[in-house]
Amino acid sequence: MWRNRLVVGTVLAAVLAGTALLAGSATAKPSKQQATVKLGFITKFPVDFFFTLENAAKKWDASTPGAKVIFAQGKSGTDDAGEIAAIQNMVAQGVKGIAITPTSPAVSGALDKAIKQGVKVVLMDNDIPAWKKKTSVVATDNYKGGVLAGKFLATKLKAGDTLGILQGVPGVPALDARVTGMLAGLGALKSQIKVVSKLRTDCDQTKGAAAAQTMLTANQDLTAIYGACGPPILGAIQSVKNAGIAPGKIVIVGFDAGPDEVAAIKAGTETASVAQFPAKIGSLGIATLYRATQSKVVAKNVDTGTAIVTKANAAKFG
Repeated sequence: MWRNRLVVGTVLAAVLAGTALLAGSATAKPSKQQATVKLGFITKFPVDFFFTLENAAKKWDASTPGAKVIFAQGKSGTDDAGEIAAIQNMVAQGVKGIAITPTSPAVSGALDKAIKQGVKVVLMDNDIPAWKKKTSVVATDNYKGGVLAGKFLATKLKAGDTLGILQGVPGVPALDARVTGMLAGLGALKSQIKVVSKLRTDCDQTKGAAAAQTMLTANQDLTAIYGACGPPILGAIQSVKNAGIAPGKIVIVGFDAGPDEVAAIKAGTETASVAQFPAKIGSLGIATLYRATQSKVVAKNVDTGTAIVTKANAAKFG
C-alpha cells in the first residue's frame, strides 16, 4: 500500500510542478529585441577624400549590430541646398543622429530643426564655430596642418621668393585655418617673401587650374604655390605642365594628400602635401555619433591628426 501512495505522491508533485511552470511561462514578459538605431551620414561632394570617409563609415555600419546608417552626399563644396535637403530627408526617415561635413553655416538652421526633434549632430572634417548645438566635432586640426605646410615651405623658400595661395572656400573655418596656419608656419620668412595672390577655388580642380594659370601668367618667376585643399592643387599641377615649366621648378604644396596627390608627389610633379586621415574621421565620426545617441559621454573635440607627405615617405600614404 505504501508503495502505491509513494507513486501517487510522486505523480501529483510532478503535475503540480508542471502546472507552476506553465503558469510562470504565461506570466513571463517576452524579451525585447534591441531596436535598430538609424543614423545619417552626410558628406560634401564626390571626391576621394569624402569617399574614404563614407567607406570607413560603411565598414563601421557593417560591423555594428543595432545600427543602420543612411548615406547622402552633396554635389560640390558649396552645395548648401543639397546638404539641407539631405538633413530634412534623414529626419523624415527617423534618424536619431546625423554626422555631417558641413558646407557652411547656412546648414545650421536645418540642423537646429533636427535637434528640436531629438536628433544628435556630430560635425566632421570642419566645424561651424558660431553654432553651439553640436554634440562633437571630429576633424583634423586644420591650423596645425597649415603650420606643418608653412614650416615645410620655409625649408624651400628664401627671402625675395614669391608665393601664390589657392584658397578653398573663403569663410569656411577649416579651409581658412589651413591658410592662416601655413602663414604662421613660415615664421620669420613670412615678412621676407611676397604673397602675390590668394585666389578662391571652392576646392574644385577646374577652378584650381584656372586660378593657377592666372598666377603663372601674372608672375613669370613664381616660386611656390600652396593649396588649401587637394583638387585645386591637381589642377595647378596641370597648369604648370601646360605652361611648359619643368617639374620641381615651382614648389607645389597641397593639403589632403589624397591618392592622386600622393601619386604626383611620387612622380615629382608635386613637392609635398599635408595628409589628413579621412578613414579615421569617418569611423570616429560615426562611432562618436552612435555613442551620443546611446546617452554616453563623448569628447567635444576629436583631433584625427596630420602629417607632411614628401617623396621620402610617400610610399606610406595613398
